[in-house]
Amino acid sequence: MSETEKDGERIAKRIARAGICSRRDAEKLIEDGRVSVNGKVLTTPAHLVVPGDRISVDGTLLPEKEPTRLWRYYKPAGLVTTHRDPQGRPTLFEKLPEDMPRVISVGRLDLTSEGLLLLTNDGELARRLELPATGWIRRYRVRVHGEVDEAALAALAQGVTVEGVRYGPIDAVLEKRQGAANAWISVGLTEGKNREIRRVMAHLGYRVTRLIRIAYGPFQLGYLNEGAVEEVPPRVLRDQLGRGDKAPRAPIARRPAAPDAPPAKRPQRRPEAAEKPDGPGMGWEAKKRAVAKAKAATRSGAKPSGSKPSAGRSGGDRPAGGKPGPRRPSGR
Repeated sequence: MSETEKDGERIAKRIARAGICSRRDAEKLIEDGRVSVNGKVLTTPAHLVVPGDRISVDGTLLPEKEPTRLWRYYKPAGLVTTHRDPQGRPTLFEKLPEDMPRVISVGRLDLTSEGLLLLTNDGELARRLELPATGWIRRYRVRVHGEVDEAALAALAQGVTVEGVRYGPIDAVLEKRQGAANAWISVGLTEGKNREIRRVMAHLGYRVTRLIRIAYGPFQLGYLNEGAVEEVPPRVLRDQLGRGDKAPRAPIARRPAAPDAPPAKRPQRRPEAAEKPDGPGMGWEAKKRAVAKAKAATRSGAKPSGSKPSAGRSGGDRPAGGKPGPRRPSGR
């Protein structure tokens, strides 16, 4: 970007960002003398505008730029993806809800194609999402008439040339067969050239009888009904495109541990139950040794481990065997 461009924004880009049309169409408006800035008609799209400039298109003042918005739309077959059709065919923009603002499509779908079409009020965004450099995969379900050769579909991953036009890698996989000569194929591509799928399938000997776009990058057709339109939430728009009214939230910083904090102590293990004469889980041999140890302590006059004082009035100790021990001197 030159120093001059840093001081302003190209007029065609500004018109596109206002949702009037694409940047290419804006350049055509300028060449036709239909755009003026501060009362002066422009003759070149190389003009730069700055905040505060009064821009008019066909005598109508350009509105302030609205927040970027994006919609998912299920385009039915039989509608043209254009604002005006010279042949008078119905356009999808005529079928949109009346309360929708002026929008433009991200790419196109053929007259007989259907499925997901993204709509936006930001012409610059539409242009950016259409470029193959974006790397977004467009996914389709294609019904074809013909005997499908799975090896021929797999070869499309290397790209193919049809009538002198080179098409990039295409991910094509057979989904299921219907009858003897019909099948559904899953197709994924990133270029999306004009009528690319139909021409490639015809090159393989298949006639496309239905074509449905089910995904455009991270955006899915989902459960939209034909002709339905649904706005992408601003939060999702920010996550996927980094655009919207608010900036993405900053990541939550983890609190560092105190530098002088001592290492946590591990809890002490409790003595093994086998050390107790009547501990649970003792084996037979361990119990036998414990009883022998208690008897030996009794014969030597020592108090066995873990024994309790007798509740008798004589005050003598009773060993585990139950027999009374020797009486202590009374001190008389």
